[in-house]
Amino acid sequence: MARSYIEAVHAANIYDLAVETPIARAPLVSERFNNQICLKREDLQPVFSFKVRGAYNKLLHLSDDELARGVVAASAGNHAQGVAMAAKKMNVKATIVMPETTPLIKVDAVRAYGADVILVGDNFGTAAAYAAKLVADQGLVFVHPFDDPDVIAGQGTIGMEIHRQHPERLDAVFIAVGGGGLCAGVAAYLKHMRPQTKIIAVESDDAACLQAALDAGRPVQLPEVGIFADGTAVAQIGEHTFAVLQDLVDQVITVTTDEICAAIKDTFNDTRAICEPSGAMGLAGLKKYVAESGVRGQTLLAIQCGANIDFDRLRYISERTQTGEKREAILAVTIDEKPGSFKAFCTALGRRNISEFNYRYSSTSVAQIFVGIQVLDDPDRQSVVESLSARGYPVVDMTDNEMAKLHIRHMVGGRAPQVGEEQVYRFDFPERPRALLDFLDLLGDRWNISMFHYRNHGSAFGRVLVALQAPRESQPAIADFLDTLGYRYVVETDNLSYQLFLADTD
Repeated sequence: MARSYIEAVHAANIYDLAVETPIARAPLVSERFNNQICLKREDLQPVFSFKVRGAYNKLLHLSDDELARGVVAASAGNHAQGVAMAAKKMNVKATIVMPETTPLIKVDAVRAYGADVILVGDNFGTAAAYAAKLVADQGLVFVHPFDDPDVIAGQGTIGMEIHRQHPERLDAVFIAVGGGGLCAGVAAYLKHMRPQTKIIAVESDDAACLQAALDAGRPVQLPEVGIFADGTAVAQIGEHTFAVLQDLVDQVITVTTDEICAAIKDTFNDTRAICEPSGAMGLAGLKKYVAESGVRGQTLLAIQCGANIDFDRLRYISERTQTGEKREAILAVTIDEKPGSFKAFCTALGRRNISEFNYRYSSTSVAQIFVGIQVLDDPDRQSVVESLSARGYPVVDMTDNEMAKLHIRHMVGGRAPQVGEEQVYRFDFPERPRALLDFLDLLGDRWNISMFHYRNHGSAFGRVLVALQAPRESQPAIADFLDTLGYRYVVETDNLSYQLFLADTD
């Protein structure tokens, strides 16, 4: 099946709209990781992502009758812009269905290409269902974001360019995977031309639908997906894409939010381009591959596949970069509640820099502090923990505690002994009008909210931490209520960061 894509890639006549993007060496990352590391700059496409390739190739393969009917796509970002731009080029009517939570900058970008935008629902699934209804009711032609042979072939032109632009040895190519269109197209071409080159798929650890499909031997639906890397937040790999990837992918690497943030910084340092999270996933996977395999002196290429990012998200990305680079330890440390104890603690750290320090008086005997400490790497972080423990300081390493990094670091301020027992939940709130009010209306007077922390990071969803005054036996009833909301949530009542800094200890 993969072989059939070779001719389709060669026949993809897309270069009167898409551009042939360069391969750039990443000197700083190359030196740091002792390998020749290159970036395929798909962020330099006219819509700042690779998606225009597949969208345009699909439209070029439609019949005159289909073009006359008009096209429709469901997307919250790059695919929407690719379809809109291609449709404008071909003078075809385009309708793009986007979630109501889509940032205005992306909506305006699609409208600027002349497409009609319809805002429906909170998520891609609702938008896709509405697009399907338009296909049924109005006869519009659906342009799938990834699971279509013409779309796959369009993305495969990237592989053709890599083969032509880099005739020297190429040991591995790292490709972000959501629905798999990009990876399938590139893999189909490169594995045919260079079977010795490894194809390494990179997924976000909270949206690893390809790995799930490989484990099951068929595409499977993930029960939920994370939203940080929104461009690859897909719950199920495509049928067409999986048929290619199951035979051609050499390895799947999953990366965390922090690792993606660190890769965004690396990309900026080497290219002065600011990637969107999905656009930096290839490099994040490359770095993890080098760290885990120990390879040296190889030529490795990551596809820098998109740069459509809202400026407001950069503060969150910057905040998480240090831990993603393994250069910050987040610790909960118990010190004596007496004059001079903070100075003694800083003395115990030696010449290490403190990047964050949060404290609120809560006991006459001991103080619980939330502290960030700059370190060199993971072994150095472990060394800090062991050194403090050896000096008699009780230490809890929270560097990998998501709740601590998202919420607790902003909430350290004392406890509320009068509250009594609480049940704590962390979930993602859609950024749309009345979202909070709808939540409160549904909650009614069943449980009192005893803690609420909300942060928006310039994305379609804000992060929320909520505590409800309720005994533990109420958890099943609360879960039933939260399930009716349809929001992705995590029970955090037993999270150690909550217990150390906010829970009533009486």
